[in-house]
Order: sequence, then structure tokens, then C-alpha cells
Amino acid sequence: MKHTAKIVGAAILVATLSACVAGSGEAAHAASGGFLPQLLLGLWHGVIAPFTLIGEIITRFAPHLLPWHVRLYEARATGVAYDVGFYVSLAGGPSFAWNRWSRRR
Repeated sequence: MKHTAKIVGAAILVATLSACVAGSGEAAHAASGGFLPQLLLGLWHGVIAPFTLIGEIITRFAPHLLPWHVRLYEARATGVAYDVGFYVSLAGGPSFAWNRWSRRR
């Protein structure tokens, strides 16, 4: 029961945070913010990059299969903070957390 609750909670969290995928209005608004919003947006886009890459490939080869247009990188984020967050997270940010969590089990 506890394991199922964790999975459901993680799914709800991912669905909630998926509103900030690159190219969305929320991401464009965050990209126009200051240093911290851009850094956090870059970190988030780096975390979800493997999933958005799959979505972008699907959109490329079957354009009408998904009801939304997926972008890997937020083009309107012009700050260095977004780039740093994106590449740090893409280079292994989530994998460190996963390895740490899996060792505790």
C-alpha cells in the first residue's frame, strides 16, 4: 500500500509539473523572470529532457498523434542561469538523487 501511494504521488507531481514543459506559456513566463526562476526552469527541463525528447520524436514523425507540441529546450530563455540549470541537470542531476534513494532500500 505504501509503495502504491508513492507511485501515485509521484505521478500526480509529474503531471502537475509537466505544465512547465518547454514551449508552454508558463515556461515562457518563468523564462522572463530573474536568475532563480530561470535556474529552476533549466533544472526542471533538464530533468524531463529524456521524456520530452521522446515526445519531440513522436511529434516529428507523427505530428497529429499528441495533442500538444513538445520542445526540448525553451527558446525564450536567454539567460545564463537557464543554460547552467539545464546542462547541470541534463549531465546527471536526477541520476544522483535516484542512486542515493535506491541505496537506502
